[in-house]
Amino acid sequence: MKLVPLGDRVVLKQLVAEETTKSGIVLPGQGKEKPQQAEVVAVGPGGVIDGKEVKMQVSTGQQVIFSKYAGTEVKLEDEEYIIVKQSDILAIVE
Repeated sequence: MKLVPLGDRVVLKQLVAEETTKSGIVLPGQGKEKPQQAEVVAVGPGGVIDGKEVKMQVSTGQQVIFSKYAGTEVKLEDEEYIIVKQSDILAIVE
């Protein structure tokens, strides 16, 4: 089963929050907030939405930063995803 977004929606997979100390010890990010950085898993077709032409500016595989409270969290086959509108994506990480 796979997620296929409609309209100007984008499916994101949130990146794992880990912090490494200066000495190289990895601290799991359980007590921290989830990062707002994610990888694009699937992109909707865009098109005419609410009477306006919407061109999709992100593509699969890119890393992006999205709004803190944006989207809908979905769990599918033990994987967690977030479905957001393209307008909730703030930047592409290059």
